[in-house]
Amino acid sequence: MPDSSEPSESPEQTGLPGLPRLSAEQTAERLGIKLGTLYSYVARGLLDRTRTAAGSAFDPLEVEAFAAARRRTAAPSAARSEGRPLMVIETDFALIDDGELYYRGRPAAELAHEPFEVVARWALSGQWDPAARFAPGPGLESARRVADALPPGAGDRDRQLVAVTAMAAADPLRTSLDPEAVVGAAERLIAGMVQVLPVQSPPVAATLAAELWSRLTPQPPSPQLLRTLDAALVLLLDHDLAVSTLAARAAASARATAYAVVVAGLGALDSPLHGNASRAAQRMLARVAAGEQPSRVVADAVADGRGPVPGFGQPLYPAGDPRARILLGMLADDPAGAPVVEAVDAVATLLHDRTGTTPNSDLALAALALAGGMADDAGEVIFATARAAGWIVHALAEYRERPLRLRPVGRYTAPPAGP
Repeated sequence: MPDSSEPSESPEQTGLPGLPRLSAEQTAERLGIKLGTLYSYVARGLLDRTRTAAGSAFDPLEVEAFAAARRRTAAPSAARSEGRPLMVIETDFALIDDGELYYRGRPAAELAHEPFEVVARWALSGQWDPAARFAPGPGLESARRVADALPPGAGDRDRQLVAVTAMAAADPLRTSLDPEAVVGAAERLIAGMVQVLPVQSPPVAATLAAELWSRLTPQPPSPQLLRTLDAALVLLLDHDLAVSTLAARAAASARATAYAVVVAGLGALDSPLHGNASRAAQRMLARVAAGEQPSRVVADAVADGRGPVPGFGQPLYPAGDPRARILLGMLADDPAGAPVVEAVDAVATLLHDRTGTTPNSDLALAALALAGGMADDAGEVIFATARAAGWIVHALAEYRERPLRLRPVGRYTAPPAGP
């Protein structure tokens, strides 16, 4: 609707010509503010706008830069958010310190050169076994039948979700919280989450990464691309208290089984701002790799989305996500990955110049999937498979705590009850 009541100003041309513009309503929604606040920002010179017959129009890249600046300003206060009663949970596995990720004091960047199963077994049990291999349990065939009965539109993560429940039903020790039983269940269910997926190509090695690759794409992997997938699994194993990890840990606080803990984590992971973020990033990269102008593709992503540009920004790493640097660097060393990394570089340069943001692990997952000829939900599957191990690491820790300690207290805010 025309905004004749807004502060008057002379029209200004900002950004690149020909790009889609955001309406005032879209801009306010993107920033999470009211229209009145948006017009206040315009009046104070914090945001430029052009006047059209339909109302105000905003440069999507300038809006994204403004949003990124607001996130950086708000991050410290968010970290000090007042607890009521749950704000800090002690964890002895993942640490993010000075822009780097560590697992039990060891740099994740170094562990990324090890097979996922070796690192996952160490994470779960404390045992470092270079020959570690995960095998599914006897419930795999039942899980496959359940997954095959899903509607045609079901995705691979849908298959994984129902498979975990089917495998739980087949495990006579599913309710045991003994650490050894939980670790065994974790290894079986992670292997089952991979092997329940339809085979698209023969696996080239007897590793979980090779099995997963063979189910995500018919394209055979180069040794470097397979190493990149293995590294992605390691680097995504755990990452502080992400929302899915919190959900998994809350379930463990109520003494949910290892299978139920993973189901809780998968439920929270199925979200556009968490586990599904790589899908939008892959679609964006695919357009750039196909020859579209990066500025237009990014502008469309801002106009279509309600959050940051997919695959960019990570408040826990102000200087850039090290997981993305590692994975994108590995991709750049492979001929199949080089064209995709060129698309990444084009988008990253544009976003860094305009917003100061840098690629995160979602973009790296998207680039890996695109280079491997995978569907656009492949990043979600990789993420879920890796993080299942981390959820159970947290469950094992939570089982040692007082039961139900993670039950927060609600504060009633509705009108008072009648007489």
